[in-house]
Amino acid sequence: MWAWLLHRLTGVGILVFLFLHIADTALIGWGPKVYNAVLAIYRAPLFRLGEVALFGAVLFHALNGIRIMIVDFCPGATVHQRRMFYAVVALFVVLFLPVMYLMLKPVLRT
Repeated sequence: MWAWLLHRLTGVGILVFLFLHIADTALIGWGPKVYNAVLAIYRAPLFRLGEVALFGAVLFHALNGIRIMIVDFCPGATVHQRRMFYAVVALFVVLFLPVMYLMLKPVLRT
């Protein structure tokens, strides 16, 4: 149940980011001043946290997607899906924490 819920939430979060990215890129049509003003907002520390959350969403969604494909294409894997979910969570933590530190390092210095 948690794997299903987290997979859907991360998918929706990534989709929201994609719509936002398309919208802010479209602002270039209104001129460089408008575009640069919007991009200046993204330098705020709050948006750095958003980038970290986006990375976490993409990473979890990808790892869990691999787990789902294994379960779908290997019928015998269904009995191991709970252990595979725990492996996805463990791998997520191992990969996410160092990247989170590196991404937040400039914000933590100030």
